[in-house]
Order: sequence, then C-alpha cells, then structure tokens
Amino acid sequence: MTMQKKVMTSIKLQKKLHQRLQQRIIEDGYGMRGKSKWIIESIESLLTLSDYPTLVDIAEDMDQLSDMVSIRVPETLMVRIEQAIVHVRKQYPKLEGVKSNLIRASIMQRLLRQSASVTEA
Repeated sequence: MTMQKKVMTSIKLQKKLHQRLQQRIIEDGYGMRGKSKWIIESIESLLTLSDYPTLVDIAEDMDQLSDMVSIRVPETLMVRIEQAIVHVRKQYPKLEGVKSNLIRASIMQRLLRQSASVTEA
C-alpha cells in the first residue's frame, strides 16, 4: 500500500464552531489526532449532496473567523475539492474563498446532521 500524498490546507473557523468541532471529534472517538480524518470524511460526505453549492454559499455568511485550523488532505480529495470549487463558481460566480467555505460548510453539515440523528434516536 503506497502512502497517499497529503496536502496541507488551513481554514478559519468561528471560535464556537471550532470548540464544537473539537468536542465532536473527541465524542466520536477520533482523538485529537483524528481531526483531519474527521474533516476529510465530512468533506467527502458534503460532496455527495446534490445541493452542496448552496451550502457552500451559505457558509460565506460566517463572520468572526478567528480560529485557524490546519488539516492534511489526501491529494485525490484535493483534486475533487478543486473540481467542486469550479462547480460552485459556476452557480455563484461572485463567491470568494470557495475552498474555505466548502470545508466550513462540510464541518457544519456534519455537526448538524449528527446532532439531528442523535435527537431522532
């Protein structure tokens, strides 16, 4: 098995969202080193949604992005992210920082979906 090349990327999050993210990563049993894995899974699941460009557009409205979060993303996923950026830009040509918004949207969606599935259980 060859180690897949990883690409380092950083995004800014709101302090509260960052705290919820860290809490959830630990609750989900990923441990502190599992942050990238958790976020990668959330990106992959976001990209399966047909309306992900809308969710990325909504993430644009976030302000007070004070916390810097760095993740290591497999090169293959980075290629998919780049393709997704093009797709989003076609629908929202004025959108800035699409990659960061895409990652933020994926984190928010996973947090929301999991808390929804917990309340339904």
